[in-house]
Amino acid sequence: EEQQLLRKTVRQFVDKEINPYITEWDEKGHCETGVIEKLAELGLMGVCIPTKYGGSGMDYNSLAIVCEELERGDTAFRTAVSVHTGLNSLTLLQWGNEHQKEKYLVPQAKGEKIGAFALTEPNAGSDVAAIETTAVQDGNYYILNGQKTWISLCDVADHFIVFAYTNKEKKHHGISAFIVERTREGFSSKGMKGKHGIRAGNTGELFFDHVKIPLENRLGEEGEGFKIAMSALDNG
Repeated sequence: EEQQLLRKTVRQFVDKEINPYITEWDEKGHCETGVIEKLAELGLMGVCIPTKYGGSGMDYNSLAIVCEELERGDTAFRTAVSVHTGLNSLTLLQWGNEHQKEKYLVPQAKGEKIGAFALTEPNAGSDVAAIETTAVQDGNYYILNGQKTWISLCDVADHFIVFAYTNKEKKHHGISAFIVERTREGFSSKGMKGKHGIRAGNTGELFFDHVKIPLENRLGEEGEGFKIAMSALDNG
């Protein structure tokens, strides 16, 4: 009954907030972030995150229901929820320590902050070991350098889970994961224009130019990045 009510709520939301406007947004390549804000007000940006961490406390199938109904309106908004929740927030829930969950997961589950996922690069798609982004430890920080591409919510998200090599000699066992805030000096993003699909969604590139990431922002242990990425993709 709870899931059926959820489906009805999201369907009505799509009929009111997306369907009347989506043709124009798609034609103009416009990402309407106001829709994401309204989804947050309904508790749908953290639908399957425990209430302990600011979410709605429903199950994973409820996330699927939300995504299915949003997809009926346009895949851009399904992408926003599945990336924010499936790829990022559920990864923080699984791999983050309590400090990271309080600082990053709670505001994301409430929809106050938006999360994204940064794995793909110009020369590395499904071959994760081919990534070229690096994170070199320097005292209490990692220095992050590199580029990501085809990143959903690139200009919208506040927090990114970014994958980089901390030890290239170990190949995929030398990849680590980091929580990176948009506000970090040296970080920039650039949305793609003129896409052939998902035109109402924000997709593009991320650039890291000597971005200083505190040690406490590493997600999991050094070298666990590949495992974290694979589990995140399962959730997504």
